[in-house]
Amino acid sequence: MPLVMVVLFLLLYFILKKQPWKNRSLKAAAILLLIFSNEFIANEVALLWEIPATPFKSIAKKYEYGILLTGVTKGKMIPDDRVYLTRGADRIYHTVQLYKLGIISKIVVSGGSGDLIEKRRPEALDFLDVLKIMGVPEQDILLESNSRNTHESSAEVIRLYGKIVDPTKSFLITSGYHMRRSYSCFAKQGWYLDTFSADFISHPRRFTLAEILIPQTDAIAIWQTLLREWAGMIAYKIAGYV
Repeated sequence: MPLVMVVLFLLLYFILKKQPWKNRSLKAAAILLLIFSNEFIANEVALLWEIPATPFKSIAKKYEYGILLTGVTKGKMIPDDRVYLTRGADRIYHTVQLYKLGIISKIVVSGGSGDLIEKRRPEALDFLDVLKIMGVPEQDILLESNSRNTHESSAEVIRLYGKIVDPTKSFLITSGYHMRRSYSCFAKQGWYLDTFSADFISHPRRFTLAEILIPQTDAIAIWQTLLREWAGMIAYKIAGYV
């Protein structure tokens, strides 16, 4: 996490006794804070990493399935008689658009509970509720509710629906920043899918004074998402998942 790095260097400044190292720690904290809070830099890096959006009008063929990955609901919220979505709700909304435009015929929702200690309701069931509220018939929705992470999502979707879902006629739908790792998990198992990114942390390039010079908390949030995703990609490469 960006702020953790900055705080660690500040702690070193107070802990270290030798003046040269104290000064270096303070400079490192200041430089990191300036970089992590610069929205122009954060956005440029995000633009390089994210898989871009696909205009609906540019989609020339029809797909049988949209494979929708979860990860955008809030658990343990009160009252628990509804579904709480994070800023990643575009994943669901854009999937419904694909469905209602006739670009996909059915939706495969993949995702269980990511909690390691306390089990909560599988996220796929939350997605099912939202999709039905948005007008998607339940018979056009397939569920995979056992996976705990992206690797398991790919493995479980292939295990459960590999005989009926043709990957060449399927869209993989997830966040733009998460698409590289998600696609790599499926490709590792021989499923080469077309991709449809939703929910972006980047935005069109802007050369404004505020974006280039004024520190922004949004920039820190972008870096936090990117660093977490890069750590996940490295861990998956080490584990052989991608």
